[in-house]
Amino acid sequence: MAVKVKIMKKVIKKPELLAPAGDMERLKVAVRYGADAVYLGGTVFGMRAAPANFSNEELHRAVEYAHERGVKVYLTCNVLPRNGELEYLPEFLRNAVEAKVDALIISDMGVLDYAKKYAPELEIHISTQTGIVNYASANAFYNLGARRIVTARELSMKEITELRNNIPEDMDIECFVHGAMCVSFSGRCLISNYLVNRDANKGECAQPCRWKYALMEETRPGQYFPVYEGDGGTYILNSKDMCMIEHIPEMVKAGITSFKIEGRAKSEYYVAVVTNAYRRAIDGYFEKPSDDYRPEQWILDEMRKVSYRDYCTGFFFSDPSEDANISYKGGYNREWDVVGVVDSYDNGVAYCTQRNRFFADEELEVMPVGKKPFKISVKNLRNADGELIESANHAMMRFMFDSEIPLEKNMILRKERDEKLRVII
Repeated sequence: MAVKVKIMKKVIKKPELLAPAGDMERLKVAVRYGADAVYLGGTVFGMRAAPANFSNEELHRAVEYAHERGVKVYLTCNVLPRNGELEYLPEFLRNAVEAKVDALIISDMGVLDYAKKYAPELEIHISTQTGIVNYASANAFYNLGARRIVTARELSMKEITELRNNIPEDMDIECFVHGAMCVSFSGRCLISNYLVNRDANKGECAQPCRWKYALMEETRPGQYFPVYEGDGGTYILNSKDMCMIEHIPEMVKAGITSFKIEGRAKSEYYVAVVTNAYRRAIDGYFEKPSDDYRPEQWILDEMRKVSYRDYCTGFFFSDPSEDANISYKGGYNREWDVVGVVDSYDNGVAYCTQRNRFFADEELEVMPVGKKPFKISVKNLRNADGELIESANHAMMRFMFDSEIPLEKNMILRKERDEKLRVII
């Protein structure tokens, strides 16, 4: 039975902040730094094979941990399974029900049908890989039982607004707002399959779109001719990263109900920084809503304290032909290093674990949860035995130093790289 669509009322609703969780540690980081919900994958049927992901038992523990802290968990089930894989799907879905996940992210119609049969209790979210670009498709999936769509990344803000105004009020719109962009339409890519026999539609993408390419003439096999887009060579398929943190008002007004951060394969540090920044940006806007709202400068600065490709706003405001989203570099910008994580603080002494080398008396930056970072000088740097040392130069070594400022457990210590040492990785 077709649903009657009501025009969306112009009510400002605070969007959900949805963060990636590649494993349990990254889930905890996402929760700690302010995510309203996390999305994660099991060991099968998810679109990211590289992260550790979650076994059945780990999924149960992850959901329990998140729910105890008021955070929802969405389970990816968005691969395109072949015939031989379908026999394992019912068990996967039953375990999702038992684990009490809040929703399944699905792209395949057959999987949707299985989910309605074996996991009718679970909410259905339609993956970006489905390629929804109009309200007719959104309404069709609503009639099939879906309560959220993850729009195709190719939609503009204007198109999202129109879509919002022509779907049921209780249907959510989720959009990617930050992270890597796929060169192919809504992630439907076959380049990896052809070049290295790794199926992108099963989470095994080798990202050949990021590789450096050259030209070869048919009658001169093996003779490569560079085609320079920039000093570093040619990256004709390499897209920039998306960053929409300066456009909170536009996204809220368009009716986007979930802001999604890409990156289940990214590090704990990446998840912490980006989640923290968007949490503060969203909260800042809702403290004083304004069309002119712009996050504080320290929040914007955080976007360049992780590994990133040059940023763009994707398709939200213009056709990329007008402002090409091609990244002319082969790797990521890396301008900061994490040097340690605080384990505890007692009587003026910070006890930490090392992540990268640093020296005594260096000035480090401390990253607290939900607050502006602050500087601290490393005084009386000592090893785990209390002996004075000139540097913390062993991986994962325990160290301590004096600090008049109390430091909390899990605070991140980092430092800016010297201009000469900054690299593209």
